[in-house]
Parts: sequence; structure tokens; C-alpha cells
Amino acid sequence: MASVLVPVVYIAIVLGSLLIFSRIYRKRAAGRRLDPYFPSHPERDLYVTLLGKSDPPAHDSLLKAALVRRAMTDVQRVMRLREDKPALQNLLQKGSIGDDLWNSLLAAEKELEAEVVEVVSEANTFVEGWGQIIFQTANEMLANEKMRAVFEDTDTCRQRKEEQYGKVGAKVDIPKLQPVIMPGPPPPGAPGAPGAPGQGIQIPPTLLNPSKGALAPKPSDTPSLPPTSPTKAT
Repeated sequence: MASVLVPVVYIAIVLGSLLIFSRIYRKRAAGRRLDPYFPSHPERDLYVTLLGKSDPPAHDSLLKAALVRRAMTDVQRVMRLREDKPALQNLLQKGSIGDDLWNSLLAAEKELEAEVVEVVSEANTFVEGWGQIIFQTANEMLANEKMRAVFEDTDTCRQRKEEQYGKVGAKVDIPKLQPVIMPGPPPPGAPGAPGAPGQGIQIPPTLLNPSKGALAPKPSDTPSLPPTSPTKAT
């Protein structure tokens, strides 16, 4: 009897300890706050602050500009999530990162979805239908800012390259090339001209007029046909 109770008590102790451990772990995981994937959203806070001003109230143009700037930040975050999510998913499958970072990304994705819906609704309060194109406008403004940043950094980049490799576009003395004159045909009658006496190959006149010269067929070369007798009509 004792031999049967020992394994039963052992299994009960193991199962009970596993249940207690899982319950404690779940409570700690639920009470632990995940670190936000994006630290803050200053553009959203600025828009909410301007929207809440009542003495004096903010002008509509200022509110629209703040809302567009908020949408530009949302577009940047959407692009970053699209780039980071496949890489983090691959690292999570390999066990290189923990679940905390992955859960933080999923929470940021849900928060960003709610943020996009809120921006669209706020844009429609100013102009009906503006919420459908506000993110397209924000994307174009981001591209414009990138191009302007590259253009403004041209002088700094040029100075940096000149310090590293020397002055760009310095004058280099290139030797002048002498023109090469190709000799033309000599004038008629000059030495070396075609047809001059003693120069070149003389063309026999018989070749110029084949009907009277060597190219004309000789009588012996012409095949003779046998005479044909006239046929009598029957």
C-alpha cells in the first residue's frame, strides 16, 4: 500500500508546484509594464495642447499645420514598424530576443492603428474628406524634407570631401593635342597620282571597250549549234 501512495504523492506535489509557479508568473507578467517601443509622441501632445487652448483659441491654420506634422510622425513610425517587424520576428524564432521586445512592438502597432484612426477623424472635422489624403500629403512632405536636407548638406559634404581628398574641381593643365592632317589624293598629273606616266597600272583600252577587245568572245569560243532542218507539215 505504501508503494502505491509514494508515486501518487510525488505526482501531486509536482503538479501543485507547477500550478503555483504558473499562477505567480502570470501575476508578475501581468503587473509588469512593458517598455514602450516608441518613447513619446510630442507632435500629438502639441496638437492636443493647441486644441485645448481657449483664451485665445488657436487658429485653424495652426491646428492644421500641427495635425499634418502629427501625421508625418505617424508615417515615419509606420515605415519603421514595417521594417522592424520581419527582422524581430526572425530573431524571436531563433531565440535571439525575448518576448518583451516582441510584445512591445505589438503594443506599439495597436497604438499606432488607433492613432491613425484618430488623425483621420480629426482631419475630417476641418474639411470633409481631408482624412483620406492627409497621410499622402504627409508622405510627400517627408520626401520633400529629405531632398531639402540633402541639398542643404551639399556644401558641408563638399568641404568634408575637399579636406579628405583635396580640392575638388582644381584646374589641371592638359597638353594641347596637335591636329593630325590626313594626306589627300595628289592632283592629276602629279607624281604618284593615278594615271601619271610611269606610275600605277596602265589599263588597256580593250578592257574599257569589251566589245572590241579581249573580253569579247572569240569565234572559237562560241559554241556552234547543229543546223536544224525545217519540219515538214504532215
